[in-house]
Amino acid sequence: MIASSDATPNALADAILAARLCAIDPRLCGLVLRGDPDARNAVIAALQAGLPADVAVRRVPLHVDDERLLGGIDLTETLARGEAVSRIGLLAEADGGMLVLPMADRLSDATAARIAAVIDTGEVVIERDGIALRAGTRFVTVVLDDGIEPEEGPPAALVERMAFWIDLEGVRSPGLGQDPGYPVLAPEDDRMLEQVGCEAAETPELLEVVVRTAAVLGIDSIRPVLFALRAARASAKLARRCAIADADLTLAARLVLAPRATRMPAPADETPSEPPPPSQRDDGEEDSAVTAPIEDIVLAAALAALPKNVLARIAAGRSRRGRNINARGGGERRKSSVRGRPMGARAGVPGGGQRLALIDTLRAAAPWQTVRKCGPGRVAIRRDDLRVRRFETRAEAVTIFAVDASGSSALARLAEAKGAVELLLAEAYVKRAQVALVAFRGSTAEIVLPPTRSLARARRSLADLPGGGGTPLAAGLNAARDLAEAARARGRTPFVVILTDGRANIAADGSAVRNRAQTDATSAAKAVGAAGIPAAFIDISARSRPEGAALAAAMGARYLPLPRADATAVHAAISQARKA
Repeated sequence: MIASSDATPNALADAILAARLCAIDPRLCGLVLRGDPDARNAVIAALQAGLPADVAVRRVPLHVDDERLLGGIDLTETLARGEAVSRIGLLAEADGGMLVLPMADRLSDATAARIAAVIDTGEVVIERDGIALRAGTRFVTVVLDDGIEPEEGPPAALVERMAFWIDLEGVRSPGLGQDPGYPVLAPEDDRMLEQVGCEAAETPELLEVVVRTAAVLGIDSIRPVLFALRAARASAKLARRCAIADADLTLAARLVLAPRATRMPAPADETPSEPPPPSQRDDGEEDSAVTAPIEDIVLAAALAALPKNVLARIAAGRSRRGRNINARGGGERRKSSVRGRPMGARAGVPGGGQRLALIDTLRAAAPWQTVRKCGPGRVAIRRDDLRVRRFETRAEAVTIFAVDASGSSALARLAEAKGAVELLLAEAYVKRAQVALVAFRGSTAEIVLPPTRSLARARRSLADLPGGGGTPLAAGLNAARDLAEAARARGRTPFVVILTDGRANIAADGSAVRNRAQTDATSAAKAVGAAGIPAAFIDISARSRPEGAALAAAMGARYLPLPRADATAVHAAISQARKA
């Protein structure tokens, strides 16, 4: 039997329970599982056990093409018979069953978008000879997140459509013959579940509770609210109840809303208030126990289930799971005809670096062989049948530091910048990135370190970097922008990091007029923003002032006040800002 909802929760028990709820209501769409493979297999087994015995379970290969995913021409049978033979795709084969996406963190956005469209519409659409063929499809999806870094997640289009996000990191599945430590359903439970003839329905009051809880946790999408209501309804059915109880709502808040939290609730007002009057029992005696409102109970359940790193993710602006374009290296994605990750084929003529995609060409020509009548054992290929390969590569990323080297605190700032540069260069070989450094002091800005991956070269260039003098902030911003645009012209992806207190005192023409200096700095910041260069503005002043935030807004950069940050903190802030 299922354990009661007030039992001590753990990640594996929650995952097993979420799998059972998905089996009851496939419109919960599925789960995102991250962590121990054995524990994830236990969850998949529990989900499969809850589905009908004869349903299909399909795994989607990482580089699956559209023909296999959505359906199309069976090339082998078509060439053997000499006539077009169709086959259904993986998504249609999984109808009524389960679809498993291994290594979903490496899944292409195009494939994720096609799967998401089928999840939304419940049907597969195949364009063939100008006719749209539709096949009804509904399955439960298990998204397996194998990313090494926390930010290496599956595409957001898939993650947002899954009701449950479960992290099984550090969880171990029990061995054979051992007590599993989580609730296991016996076969008679399924038979009893089938006998539940009523369907629990949410009331406006329950809907209001879920909406308020989502708003307090900073969830701004309607989809999690609908998922939470469906999960509560499925939980009531699992418990053989005809109405949604408080326990069902708290379960839904814990499993659906808590992993999506983007902020912590504001602390309650600690001013003393008048205690509520004691309630009267039917026998006329006063009851001293006061039941907490259901809103507080549901919110408390959600807060108790918040991920351990939620505060760090919220502070870094990474509360929403899902892959970012700059994850795993920072360079933007670009199409290539020569090298990179395979992306399928497109219509085109080989030559000029374009390579023929033989299988896709044959697949395009196969349906027309009966019409072309070229004879047995031969395949007639026309120009319109030709397909060429496509690949996807990532541009090399360049992080450009523009460091304020002026004033009495220049030594501390330069020490932070030097340490952050060395930490970033240590990752350069793995993440395909380069680092450059611009220092501005006196009346000019100087490129101290051109874009490089060499840690030894960087240490030599940074060893004798001087400091002191005025703050030519406009010159520093202009030099960083010029370096970023030069990197972009070479096919790289620039990211600018400004370390300053934001208070300029040297104008662009070298004059020491503070008002003009601040105006020039604002103009230079707007130029960075107009160029579309991603940036982060790190305010290193002891006490933050409006100038830094205003310049960051003009640049369209993320503003990070770090008055006493060391090199490690600066490096961490830059890494998070670059991925945000």
